[in-house]
Amino acid sequence: MKKNNSQKIHLPILVEQDEDDIYIVSCPVFKGCHSYGKSIDEALNNIKEVIEICIEEERERNPTGMNRFVGFREMEVSPN
Repeated sequence: MKKNNSQKIHLPILVEQDEDDIYIVSCPVFKGCHSYGKSIDEALNNIKEVIEICIEEERERNPTGMNRFVGFREMEVSPN
């Protein structure tokens, strides 16, 4: 998560597509911060609303700050 001078924050967003071609988006900075849409644009607009709710809840719960996003890693596993 990155802040700039205009008090905007930059958050990571995961984008997936399910078997029904629905886009599922998540913000890993907040627990349970997920949404979906029939297009990527719709999903991103929806997650923006959810993130605003998550930010308000996080401020109430933890006024000193939010989790800090560190990064993504890819891991190789062998399916059974």
